[in-house]
Amino acid sequence: PPVLTYPRTDKEFILDTDASNEGIGAVLSQKIGNEECVIAYFSKSLASQGNLSRKCRCAPESPATKRYWALWDSLHLKDGVLYRKWESDDGSSCCWQLILPKGRIQEVLQETHDSASGGHFGVMKTLSKTRERFYWDRLRADVEKWCRECQACGARKGPKARTKGRLQRYNVSAPFERMALDILGPLPVTTKGNRYVLVLMDYFTKWPEAIPIPDQEASTVAEEFVRARISRYGVPMILHSDQGTNFNSALFTELCKLLGILKTRTTALHPESDGMVERFNRTCLNHLSLFVSKNQTDWDTHLPLFLLAYRSADHEVTGFTPADVLFGRTLRFPCDILFGRPSDTPSSPNEFLNNLEARLESVHAFATERIKLASERMKTRYDSGATGHHFKEGDQVWMYNPKQWRGLSPKLQQNWEGPYTIVKKLNDVIYRVQRSPNAKPKVIHINRLTPYRATDHSSM
Repeated sequence: PPVLTYPRTDKEFILDTDASNEGIGAVLSQKIGNEECVIAYFSKSLASQGNLSRKCRCAPESPATKRYWALWDSLHLKDGVLYRKWESDDGSSCCWQLILPKGRIQEVLQETHDSASGGHFGVMKTLSKTRERFYWDRLRADVEKWCRECQACGARKGPKARTKGRLQRYNVSAPFERMALDILGPLPVTTKGNRYVLVLMDYFTKWPEAIPIPDQEASTVAEEFVRARISRYGVPMILHSDQGTNFNSALFTELCKLLGILKTRTTALHPESDGMVERFNRTCLNHLSLFVSKNQTDWDTHLPLFLLAYRSADHEVTGFTPADVLFGRTLRFPCDILFGRPSDTPSSPNEFLNNLEARLESVHAFATERIKLASERMKTRYDSGATGHHFKEGDQVWMYNPKQWRGLSPKLQQNWEGPYTIVKKLNDVIYRVQRSPNAKPKVIHINRLTPYRATDHSSM
């Protein structure tokens, strides 16, 4: 180190030292006259591997030692054991805290939190239980870190605040550009042998099809899809469904490939990806519940008139009935036949086609604008609760994965699994994750993921 003032052997030397967890320092000086003159400075970093043994020792002037010196008046020896007398803030109670050696911290936290008597409680309960009995420097920080990184607590309780991604929009601009496909059921078996409802719905016109089927086998679904949809309205560009095995079977996949349909699907446990058809299913069940018999075995006979009612009712998104948007006209209702309705009969087929073309053009333009506005309102409302959190490749995460096992109560199971590793970011809200290098990757929505905090007790 540089010499600032030459030392004098006839004067006393003054050595000031200080230390932290990262380094140590010293100043050598002498008092010459009325002035203290610096002779040399000294500093040393403790970050290198070779200095770890020195770093682990408590330096005389380290921050930790200073905090212990501040407690000097409250420290007492009882039977050769060092305790701290601790009083509550209001002075109503006091207890004797054992001054715990650093090497025993993990053992104590395992007992006050991880054990059956510890109970895996949260930070405040664990802190109270620990602080009544023990003291060490940074006790609160260590308790918070221990509870936050506890594997068992993470798997059962999950995070306090769930991750929520931003809404992804898909705006359509033409009939049957994109269709939704779903299975509703199981319902009571009808006298005709039907137990499920195959639901088909167009994203643009909101035109639904609800077909009663006896089972949900891939062959049944494919056959009804061709009979009730393809034969009447042609081939859609995109077909969206959940992750049902019947929709993702080799048979159905080959059918879509043969017809040139782009098949998409929701991520697991994320029904919001297909909210339109989920709302239709709820409306359908509400209607059927009002008209079925007491034994509920005739629900399939009420589906046709329910579809008539739905197709001829204004949709809140488009502002038109599904029939208006698809056909350019209002469906004739039973009351129209009973009470009569003025007809607007065109003079010729050409006039009818011209009028229909003009009306459909006007209706589609209006519906497109309404769909866009509704989509923007929905996104604004949904994104108000978004956390804005993003993961990058290599991040470790918990995955929400509730399962129902036969003979086991879902109320007693752990719903979070981990750690999973982010393998690839597919878009702003969809990630491919993997539990281990040999495990099968999964495609998961960000709403089911939360950061995983790896257990690290090296600092304790």
